[in-house]
Amino acid sequence: MEFLPNHVSRMISHRALRLALASVLSVCALISGAAHAFSFDDVAKQARTLANNRYKPKDPNLPKALQNLTYDRYRNIRFKPEKALWRAQKLPFELMFFHEGSYYDRPVKINELAGNRVHELRYSPDMFDFGALKVDPKQLRGLGFAGFRIHFPVNTPKYKDEVMVFLGASYFRALGKNQTYGLSARGLALDTALNSGEEFPRFTEFWIQRPAPGAKELTIYALLDSPRATGAYRFTLRPGVDTTVDVKAELFLRENVTKLGIAPLTSMFFYGENQPAAVPDYRPEVHDSDGLSIQSGTGEWIWRPLVNPKRLLVSSFALSNPAGFGLQQRDRDFGDYQDLDDRYESRPSAWVEPKGKWGAGRVELVQIPTPDETNDNIVAYWVPDAPPKPKQAYSIEYRLSWQKENDKRPPMAWVSQSRRGHGYRGKPDDSLLFALDFEGPALKKLPEDAKVEGNVSIDGNGKILEVQTQRNDVTGGYRVMLRMRRVDAEKPVEMRAYLRNGSNTLSETWSYLLPPE
Repeated sequence: MEFLPNHVSRMISHRALRLALASVLSVCALISGAAHAFSFDDVAKQARTLANNRYKPKDPNLPKALQNLTYDRYRNIRFKPEKALWRAQKLPFELMFFHEGSYYDRPVKINELAGNRVHELRYSPDMFDFGALKVDPKQLRGLGFAGFRIHFPVNTPKYKDEVMVFLGASYFRALGKNQTYGLSARGLALDTALNSGEEFPRFTEFWIQRPAPGAKELTIYALLDSPRATGAYRFTLRPGVDTTVDVKAELFLRENVTKLGIAPLTSMFFYGENQPAAVPDYRPEVHDSDGLSIQSGTGEWIWRPLVNPKRLLVSSFALSNPAGFGLQQRDRDFGDYQDLDDRYESRPSAWVEPKGKWGAGRVELVQIPTPDETNDNIVAYWVPDAPPKPKQAYSIEYRLSWQKENDKRPPMAWVSQSRRGHGYRGKPDDSLLFALDFEGPALKKLPEDAKVEGNVSIDGNGKILEVQTQRNDVTGGYRVMLRMRRVDAEKPVEMRAYLRNGSNTLSETWSYLLPPE
C-alpha cells in the first residue's frame, strides 16, 4: 500500500473537514430559510408576483344544494362553537368560520401562524350544523371556508363576543363595546360609480397569527387579487370600547384604473331627520350612518349629512394630507329610531386616520338610491391624485376605529342634527326650511350676550330667503334656521353653514347637497 506524505494527508483531511462544515452550514441555512418567521413581506412578494402574471379567477365550486340560498336559509348553516380554533387552548381570541353558500361561492384559503410554522386550516362539514337544510355530506367534498369571524371578550370577561368578520370580496367589519353591526369597510374599491362598472377585489388567502396567552391584539395578513389589482394587507386588531384596526397595505396594479378608492367604507341611509320616509313608518329614522365627517390637514372640519337620492349622487372634497374621515352615526338615542330589533342607535361609526402623509387627493362620497333598508347605498373613500403606475408598489397605512361613545368630533362645536321641512308660513309655496343645531364645548363657554351668527352660503341653483340664529337653551348650543328656494328642481343645490363669533369660527362646516327632485 502506498502512503501519502504527512503534509499532503493533513491538507486532504483539512479540505474534507472544510467541505463537510460548508455542507452542514448550507443545510442549516436552508432549514433556517424554510422556517423563518412569516411576515408582511412574504405576502407582498406574492402580491407582486401575481401582478406580474395574468389574473386567474377561482371558479365557483358550490353543489346545487347550496346555490341560490336565501339570506335566512344560508344563516341556517351554523358553525359549531365547540369547534372554535384556540378554544381548547383557552386563548383570549377564538376563530369561527363561515360555510360556502349563496353568494359566497368561492373558497378562501385560511392559514394559522404558530411560531415559524404555517398551517392551513382545513374545512370539514363536521364543523357545521346545517339546521333544516338537507345536504348530502358527499356533495361537500372539496369545499372550503367562505370567511371567518373573531371572538374576544369586550362586553364581559365571561363571554367572547364577536368583534370582527371577514366575509365576501374584501369586506370586513368590527365592533367595540355595546355596539351592533352596521357599516362595513373594504380592502380596496376600484372604479366605484363609473359607467364602466365597479370591480370588486377579493381577499383570497389569510394568515392569522396564533395569539399568546393574555394577548390583547391579533394580527391577520391577507392577499388581495382581482383582474386589475393585487395587494398585501396586515390588520392589527385591538378590541375594546373603541375597537381599532391598524391597516398596512402594499398594492400593485396589473393595469391602469380610472378611480383607486383607498380605505373604503360602505353603509346604508334609507331616511332620517333631514329626509322623511317616503311612506308612513312608525320609525322616525332608519340608517346605519347619518353623515360623512372630514378633518382636513389644515384643521377645517366638514360635516355632510347623508341622503337617499332619486338619482346617483357623487360628490368630492379635495384635500392634501387629510387628518381623517369617516361615516358616522351621530344620532344615539333609541327615540331617534324606535326599532327594538335593529337597534340603529348602537351601530358604530368608522373613522379613518391616515398614518404618514397621503398627499393630494379627494374624499369621495357616493350616494345611491335605495328602495329599502336592506341595501348598502353609501360609499366613502380616498382617491389619490397620483395613483400608482402598473406593477409599481403603492404603500398606504391607516388606523380604522369603530366608535360609539367616543365618536370623533371637532374640538369646538359640531352639527348635532339637520332637520328639513317646508319653509312657508300660511300660504303654501316652494320654499324649504332647514333647522341646524350645533353643540359643543366652544358654545358652552360663550357668555349669554355673545353675538353668534350663522354664516350661510348657497350655490347658483338656490336662493337664500332668510337666516336666523338663536341660542338653544335645551342643548346649550345654537340653532340656525335657513329658509331657501331652488331655482331648477332638476339640479342639486350645494349649501354651507357654520357658526362664528366676529372673526372667530366656532363650529365645523355643515355642507349639504340637496338632491334633485
